[in-house]
Amino acid sequence: MQYEIFIGDKSFSSWSLRGWLMLEKFGIPYDEKMVGLYAGSMAKYLAGLAPARLVPVLRCPDGTVIGETLAMAEELASRHPDAGMWPADPSARALARWLASEMHSGFGALRGDCPMQLLHVYQGFAPSDAVKSDLARIQELWTLARSRYGANGPWLFGEYSLADAFYAPAAARIAGYDLPVSDLAAEYVHTTLSDPAFRAWRAAGLTKTYDPVPYAIDLPTAAWPA
Repeated sequence: MQYEIFIGDKSFSSWSLRGWLMLEKFGIPYDEKMVGLYAGSMAKYLAGLAPARLVPVLRCPDGTVIGETLAMAEELASRHPDAGMWPADPSARALARWLASEMHSGFGALRGDCPMQLLHVYQGFAPSDAVKSDLARIQELWTLARSRYGANGPWLFGEYSLADAFYAPAAARIAGYDLPVSDLAAEYVHTTLSDPAFRAWRAAGLTKTYDPVPYAIDLPTAAWPA
């Protein structure tokens, strides 16, 4: 039996993207179950997964149910110690867990003002001071990880880790609202958006159309970055 991951709409569910990347990027076999965020059916789909009330939800091969992406990350890393989900170096691993935890619990202004949407790029979006503060902190963390541990690859700690799964939706928000960031951050956003797994997720999301479009704002749009 494989893992089962219950996810929301791929164009909009940032938490689901994190959970899915944990499995996809580390080659952990899974079956994907779609739970529509906007169809009023979430409670029905999650009824057998108590106490889950939000997506993503992970059901392990032994039947254990896990909600919350931080708990999913730690349990998967524990069950698959050879997958390299966290950096091997103890100091890098500690920082990676710190970054993931801060992403899990923080950056409320960025989340609230810039809901993840993978349809297009909004032009002329004016970030609030609170969003700018969140962006400054994210860039501080990315710069620290890249400068200390990123020499062996393009990801935060060189090779892909769970920290990158946690920050993929942040990179998507920066792109989707054309938010101003440093060259280092822009390069990391490009790395995330160019990753085959992220591209496959986004392409799957685009097969579904919405009327009205969730979280739409009255601004002109441009094409998603190539």
